[in-house]
Amino acid sequence: MKKLLLGLAAAGLGVVLALGTVNAAEEAHNAAEPTHFPIKEPEEMQWSFAGPFGHYDKQQLQRGLKIYKEVCSACHSMHMVAFRSLEELGYSEAQVKAFAAEYEVQDGPNAEGEMFTRKALPSDYFPSPFPNAQAAAAANNGAAPPDFSLIAKARAVERGFPRFITDIATQYQEGGPDYIHALLTGYGETPPEGMQIPEGTHYNPHFISAKSLAMAQPLQDGQVTYDDGAPQTLSQYSQDIAAFLMWAAEPHLEERKKTGFRVMVFLILFAGLVYVAKRRIWADVEH
Repeated sequence: MKKLLLGLAAAGLGVVLALGTVNAAEEAHNAAEPTHFPIKEPEEMQWSFAGPFGHYDKQQLQRGLKIYKEVCSACHSMHMVAFRSLEELGYSEAQVKAFAAEYEVQDGPNAEGEMFTRKALPSDYFPSPFPNAQAAAAANNGAAPPDFSLIAKARAVERGFPRFITDIATQYQEGGPDYIHALLTGYGETPPEGMQIPEGTHYNPHFISAKSLAMAQPLQDGQVTYDDGAPQTLSQYSQDIAAFLMWAAEPHLEERKKTGFRVMVFLILFAGLVYVAKRRIWADVEH
């Protein structure tokens, strides 16, 4: 009987040690292979359009447009942004017309019933660099590059409790630009030991969907030449393109904030008038 009890105890200890080893292995594996993304949250940047009185920096938007044209437009479309809207960035009508003419768009059918290409007009929208989504995916290792029209509003990291409560008071809406900046500056970091990165992808701890993505690092220091003396660095490039994409996603942000401020002032004054009227109307009534 005593031997039996000792045998059972030894077996139990073996099971505990085995389970402990398995749990330790699982913890080590989970540490190297996270199941939640992004691995690192984006840094909260300072933007000119932040807060209730924020506004766009047109010079920064022009730099962001330059980056999009010279770098991003090779893969990403903006099919919801019209060339004529670039006048809001401070360009003249003639400049916008000349800018649009640098692109070609498909039109038609003509009198013979055939489609044809022509130079873009200010009323046209930024064209896609690929004829269709299948061609875009085939040219990018099976992952079609997303359209950039609304990317700054569609991509943002959930901030969780209690920050999403304070965001209501501070009117924080820069999650998209913060994420874009973090993603573009997050390349080059070394993956944690034991993490397996699929071949043909690139590790980026700020990527919102996985540990790596198909897009290689698109921007580097000195890649785009600025004419206004702004720093030609990766960090500055990332801020400028993020601001431009925010404008593309919400071009009427300034008007919305101005309207909201006027409405709040009106409501405060209206509430005061209602209170005064109530006091005068019911002044002779005993309470």
